[in-house]
Formats: sequence, structure tokens, C-alpha cells
Amino acid sequence: MTVPALRPRPVPGLGFQAIGPEEEALVLDVLRRKEPFRYYGMDPAKPPPMAAQLEKEFRAYIGSDYALGVTSGSGALEVALAAAAIGPGDEVIVNAWSWISCFTAIVRVGARPVLAEIDESLNLDPAEIGRLATPRTRAVIVVHYQGVAAAMEPILHEAHRRGIYVVEDCAQSLGTRYRGRQVGSWGDISTYSFQNNKVATSGEGGMVVTRDQRLYERAVRFHDLGNYRPYHAALVPPREPAFAGGQFRMSELTAAVALAQLRKVDKIRDHCRALAARILPRLAGLKGLALRHEADPAGSFGFEPYFFLDRAELVTPFREKLDARNVNCGQRTGTYPQYGRDYVKTGLAHAPGASPFRDFPIWPAEGYRAVDFPRTEDLTKRFIALPLGWLYTTADADYIADSVIAVHREVCG
Repeated sequence: MTVPALRPRPVPGLGFQAIGPEEEALVLDVLRRKEPFRYYGMDPAKPPPMAAQLEKEFRAYIGSDYALGVTSGSGALEVALAAAAIGPGDEVIVNAWSWISCFTAIVRVGARPVLAEIDESLNLDPAEIGRLATPRTRAVIVVHYQGVAAAMEPILHEAHRRGIYVVEDCAQSLGTRYRGRQVGSWGDISTYSFQNNKVATSGEGGMVVTRDQRLYERAVRFHDLGNYRPYHAALVPPREPAFAGGQFRMSELTAAVALAQLRKVDKIRDHCRALAARILPRLAGLKGLALRHEADPAGSFGFEPYFFLDRAELVTPFREKLDARNVNCGQRTGTYPQYGRDYVKTGLAHAPGASPFRDFPIWPAEGYRAVDFPRTEDLTKRFIALPLGWLYTTADADYIADSVIAVHREVCG
């Protein structure tokens, strides 16, 4: 059936769609000074300013004491885990439903990922910490998935009373709040991403944030081949012994773009929240359709509303009909259950002895199979995502709501 009055498909994208003269000016400043490396430039006595300024403004924005620019969000996770001295023999709880890096960062530091169920927020179920914790559990990675905060108060209670570090993965949720505070200000150490699809982007890049001086120093050392340069020593005098590290340093060019983008996050958030506010109230109460649960609706970013259908078999026809109306939507959004990934199915790392699963007699073992996660399987097969973007208009939002209501009438009766 031909659908009348189709609107043009909206152009997706968040931070990268907001790139403009502000980013250009800061990048040109770096190039004209010929100082792309953050720790030294033309004047040895005056280090280049861009990464340092980004870290300063990021600390202020999040409300934390220390921030460290790194090469990527994936690198930020490795740096955070290494800062907490997590390694071989340790276990780290992480959402079964999460991005590749959440799992692989744990493996790369030599620890074992322990997969946890999500709840109706598509975030970690706090009760999973108690179910999965063992004497070897050193940390839990809490993913604030697609602009909606996880329930940090019960998560912190469950983790800290067991002596477990809380690592907040805020890659997809810069600017999201929980109980009036920015995500990333709750846990022991937190990470962010500036990858192209994120709220603020520099193509690649990441940030590590903490209030703990020791974690900060160790993060700095791990990200810079064990070094602790004068810039960081001026912030926190060195106390930790040097150790072999990696190379995750942020460049001045990356920092320049990220700095301009950070200054736009609140505008992007306010725009997306205003669009979501035109859509979600109109969908609430539709029979057989439930909105994504949000631990703190007032703090959500709003760039990707989700809803669940009661019956999984209706998701594909529902999505196809929305797509036919030029509504951007998704049954999957680039994230998949970890147990469905090839690197989990094989249980391999870069070398046989580096795999934390090498001693399991049967693989995939219990805890790494779809059958072990009935709630995650159910929830992730019943949702549809409605991405919003910087270039979306209020007319686009109204059309999306109209279309969902019309398709609901066709598919759900």
C-alpha cells in the first residue's frame, strides 16, 4: 500500500553534524603553531595548550578532579582497567549487551569478562552484581547505553560493599545526567569516546576521568609508556613507581576538535530532548507497546528513544513499515549481545596463552551462551530504536510520532 505524504528521510548524526567554524579555528590554531604533539612544541618551556585545555574543561563539565585525553574510547577502557591494576586472574562484570570494546578491553589486560543480564533500561541490572561476584571480581563496567543513565545508586551499593571498582562507560552518553549529576561522576573511574557516531566527536579520541589521585597517576603512566611528564606532575605529584605502559596519547589536533565539540554538547542535548519530548508522550499507552525504562528520565539525553513490542515476531514488520515511511529506525543499533560475537564464540585472544578462557574444558562455557541470558535475549529482540539527530526538526519529530502510531494501528491492531 502506498503511504501518502511521505516526508524526506531526516539526515542522521549528532556531533559531526554540528562541526563548523569553531572546530576549524581551533584546528588551524594547532597547525599554524606547528605543534600537533601535546607534550612539547616550538618552545620547550611552553607545552602546547589544546589537550590540557580540553582536560580542564572536561573536568569542570563532568564535575570531577582529573581528566586524561586518550586515543579512543576503547583505549580509555584499557587505561581505566590498568589504572585499577586489573589483570590476569581477575574478573570484571560487564553487560552482556554492550559494545565490542567493553569485552575486549578486559581480555587485553588479561582479566576475564563475566557477562551480566540487562533490564528494561537496556543497562546493567544492579542485582546481577550480587549474583555474579566472586572473590576474584575486581571491577564492574557499567555502560550508560545510548543516552540513558544506569541506576548508579544501587549499582554503587552492590559493588562498593563488596570492594569492587565501578568503571562507568559513558562512551555513548556524554551530557547524560543521573540524579542531577553527570554520568561519569559517580564511579571510581570513567571513560568517554569521541568516535564519529558519538555525541561529541573528533573522529577518534577518548577521555578517562576520576577523583582518585592514584588512579589518575597510574592512568597517565599506562597511557604514555610508563612516563609521568611535568604537566601531570604539577597536578598530582608522583607517588607510584614506574611500570611498562602502552601508548594512548591524544594529539593536539584531536583535542582541538574535541574541545570545540565539548562546548556544544548541551545544545545538542537540549535539541534532542525537545524532539524526544514531542514523540514519547504520544507513544505512551499504546497497546502492546512499552517505552524503554529510564532510571532518571529528567537526565536522559534523548537522542535515541526506544520502545518494546510485546511480541518479537512483530518487530520486523513494524520496522519495515516505519522504514517505508522514511522513518530512520533500527532493530539493532551496532550493539549486539557479546555471546553472539565471533571472538567470544572462539574464546581466543591474540595468543593462546593470553586468553582468560584457555582453561575451560568446554567452550562456550556456561555464562557465554545465548541460553544463559533469557532476559537479554528477550529484550533485545523486542525493541525498535528511533534515532534523532542535530539536523532533525520538530516537524520530523511529529512525523515520527504520527508514523509510529499509524504503523502500530496496522501491525498491532
